[in-house]
Amino acid sequence: PPVVAGELRAPGAKRTLLVYAHYDGQPVAPAAWTTDPWKPVLMTGTIAGGGKVVRLNEIRGEGEGEWRLYGRGASDDKGTIAAALAALDLLKERGQVPSVNVKYLFEGEEERGSPHLEAFLRGQAAFFKADGMILCDGPVHQTRRPQIVFGARGVMGLEMTVFGPDRALHSGHYGNWAPNPAAVLSRVLSALRAQDGTINVPGFHDDVRPLSDAESQAVAAAPPVDQELLREYGLGYPETSGVRLEELIMRPALNIRGLSSGDVGDKAQNAVPVSASASIDFRLVPDQTPARVRDLVERFIRGLGFEIVHGDLSADQRAKAPAFIRMDWEGGYPAYREPMEAPFPQALIKTLEAATDGRVVKMPALGGSIPMEMFSRVLGLPIALFPIANHDNNQHGPNENIRLQNLWEGVEGHAALLTGLGARW
Repeated sequence: PPVVAGELRAPGAKRTLLVYAHYDGQPVAPAAWTTDPWKPVLMTGTIAGGGKVVRLNEIRGEGEGEWRLYGRGASDDKGTIAAALAALDLLKERGQVPSVNVKYLFEGEEERGSPHLEAFLRGQAAFFKADGMILCDGPVHQTRRPQIVFGARGVMGLEMTVFGPDRALHSGHYGNWAPNPAAVLSRVLSALRAQDGTINVPGFHDDVRPLSDAESQAVAAAPPVDQELLREYGLGYPETSGVRLEELIMRPALNIRGLSSGDVGDKAQNAVPVSASASIDFRLVPDQTPARVRDLVERFIRGLGFEIVHGDLSADQRAKAPAFIRMDWEGGYPAYREPMEAPFPQALIKTLEAATDGRVVKMPALGGSIPMEMFSRVLGLPIALFPIANHDNNQHGPNENIRLQNLWEGVEGHAALLTGLGARW
């Protein structure tokens, strides 16, 4: 997919801001959507809240802030791109000019890990030379207040499979004799991860960079959201009690994103299954690296008595199962965190505080993962995140949407950065 880039020079500007977003989206299952994911549908509220369809050609005026625009990529990141470009129109309409030079970079492979972007940036290093960068991805704070974020966790994925018999066996005749791969895998997962989410791999936390005083103060100052989110998401309790969400996303995490073995419900069979698989994602924090995490996890798995294979097992190897475990790692990338005390973050904070009457929430890092480290390493500039989407946007899921008030505030936020940043940077 093509990279789309552009540049706008401002008279007398001494600094250049690079703005990044992606225009690709996650795969969709149209049957899981209430509306057509490939057509924008405007509604008077959320689908769950009984919102009604508003025909786009019948709109008079701006509409209402609580209206939602539904469609694939509406918030991640097409709405963000629309807001960033509409900010330029807004400045023209107001007769204002940017206080910084601005360059835009929109790419179409972010959801696949941006496999070609690094080589592209290295080949176009002169064009993308800048003094600072904002990535426009992710949601605003759960209180609906705008936020500026100075990092993101890294990520890497792992597919694990353990093996049982070479065909499903009758559980009455062979249960408790033939090793059950589902039971074996359950023990592995329980060993990796404690009930409160703690990762039990020895040495896993050794490389974790502690928060600075300024970062700790920012986390403590963030508005509390836990109780409201428990109600919103239908949860009875948080996995880690006594620790706020804002604190937890500053730590590494191991998420079991999927499990598969045999069948359940009407398709369940009284049989010992052939294999069991788990899909895992790790969220990394500075200064952890994917290579180090892989080494530590594989060392831990070997300590549980397994021999690790990567790729397919031979018939001879399979006959020794479940002593074998297949581990297929996905490529990942490290976390990034820009010091909040540095000049670029301070200029961003002051500009957005002035534009929002001090409502902006400052966070050291986002819980999600964005390849900020790659941009820093390749382009050698400080980076921050300026997200605009609503937190309940169903990102990466059915019925993705963007709230109109978020879209409008995103336009104003981008305009404020372009006009106010130069004098404070």
